[in-house]
Parts: sequence; structure tokens; C-alpha cells
Amino acid sequence: MSDVEDTMPDPGTSHWPTEVRYVKAERCLEIDFDNGASYRLPAEYLRVESPSAEVQGHGPGQKQIVSGRRHVGIMEIEPMGNYAVRLKFDDLHDTGIYSWSYLYRLGEEQESIWADYVATLEARGLSRDP
Repeated sequence: MSDVEDTMPDPGTSHWPTEVRYVKAERCLEIDFDNGASYRLPAEYLRVESPSAEVQGHGPGQKQIVSGRRHVGIMEIEPMGNYAVRLKFDDLHDTGIYSWSYLYRLGEEQESIWADYVATLEARGLSRDP
């Protein structure tokens, strides 16, 4: 997927992607936004922060910690209308719909979200390795 400039605004999105690409060798999704922000989001990070109910739960405090995904990759990026993409991972997880605003937030807050994830894994005696 490359050019996505023809998307129509939705009320929850303030920054629109201008390019989305997957670098398979590095297992990273690279996304450029219309305000000049660019993010490199590792597949592992996207997988463990999936917006799916399987990961996020159905309400506050229900988020599941997903371990063992260090080597996960993305098999497919499927556009969902003009507001999001669905990522299909090689561990067969494919139920998360990543809105542009969610991807932007994951990029903006990557350092703190990732630090919290790693700390939670350690506290629970879990590992990023399969």
C-alpha cells in the first residue's frame, strides 16, 4: 500500500497518512503522516498493542499481555475503507483494525508504551521470545 492521500476525513482522525509501507526484512511498518511525522513501528509492537478485543478486552482493565512475539511479521496490510488498515500477522492474528489515529498514537507514544509493555512482561515473568 503506498498512496493514501485521497482518504476522506473522519471525526477521530487529525493526521492522515501519506504513505504506508512494510519493510519485510526489518519487520517494520513505516508510516508517514501529512504533518511530517514519520514512524517505524515494529511488527511485534503492533501485534502486542493490537486494537482487537482479543488483546484490549471489552472494557477498561481487561487488556491482555501478549508474550512471545519477538519474531512476528506482517503477512498482509488490508485497507479498511478510508480510515484504517487491518494487519494480518504470521501468527495468524488478524482481527485488529488499526485506525490512522491509533497508528499515529502508537508512533507518538511508542517509547512509553513499549517501556510499559517490557516492564509488565518482566513483572509477570514472561518473555518476548516464543
